[in-house]
Amino acid sequence: MNLERIKPHLPWITLLALVLVVGIGDSNFLKPHNLIAMSADIVPLFIMALGMTFAIYIGGIDLSAQSVANMTTVIATVALPTFGPLTALLCILAGLAMGGISGYVTTRLLVPSFISTLAIGGVAYSIGQYLSGQRALYMNADLRNDYFGWMVGRSFGIPHELFIGAALVLLAYFIQSRTVFGRSLKAVGAGEPAAIASGINVARVKIMAFAVSGALAAIAGLLFSVKLSGGSPTIANGFLLPAIVAVLVGGTPLTGGVGGVVNTLIGTLIVAVIRSSMLYFEVDATQQQMVFGLVLIIAIAMTIDRSKLRVVK
Repeated sequence: MNLERIKPHLPWITLLALVLVVGIGDSNFLKPHNLIAMSADIVPLFIMALGMTFAIYIGGIDLSAQSVANMTTVIATVALPTFGPLTALLCILAGLAMGGISGYVTTRLLVPSFISTLAIGGVAYSIGQYLSGQRALYMNADLRNDYFGWMVGRSFGIPHELFIGAALVLLAYFIQSRTVFGRSLKAVGAGEPAAIASGINVARVKIMAFAVSGALAAIAGLLFSVKLSGGSPTIANGFLLPAIVAVLVGGTPLTGGVGGVVNTLIGTLIVAVIRSSMLYFEVDATQQQMVFGLVLIIAIAMTIDRSKLRVVK
């Protein structure tokens, strides 16, 4: 059978295979309450990966997402006593600004997104360090419960994080598939010269894609701060690599143009199962990043469109 015909189905086939393997290894894994808890635990990572999908979908990369999420946890903790529920808007605007700046640097100054987002990530980290005084901060429990307690509650036995994740993926899917912006994203990712020739404002599309990525990273950071009742410039460290893996293993290649947010949902579930399997099979914590690194290499090798790459450097 032709591998190219199988490739679009590899993410969900991989997910089913992993679930079966881990389920056979430990029957507790397949219990409904465990699957629900595992899915809820991965929602902040999923939101970060969801935003990164927009950057990768156009053939770029966003390496600032983790730092933006870290910065947002600090902003949320510091701003909550003063701004109350408006803290959420402040966090999203901060992420939107960071992503927009990354997009501007990439498109107007012609700095590759790998460098521009890495640099903006450093700026976000410094802001988090400055606002926090280089220490972990604790959120006022009463204010957190009053304004954002709904984010970590339960309804009908289902954690609210899952409802938040579902709402965001539906919104992202609508943007990707039903808007001019979404169609422009696909066009830019599939072939930027052709997109320019067809009259698409490629620079604006790229800036908007990175801005969306930054905004979703900020939402992930807000959820982190509410779940952990505090903030720190390093609280989300270790999430960047799994987020990239979630996008790529889901079937959205670095070359862009194919895949999308639904693929990232599947990819995030794959990451969740891998993380859980490492706990069940007692893989040392120091080796887990190595596992994700290997998975990342495999995911890139399996998904990348080599027809777009004349030279690999």
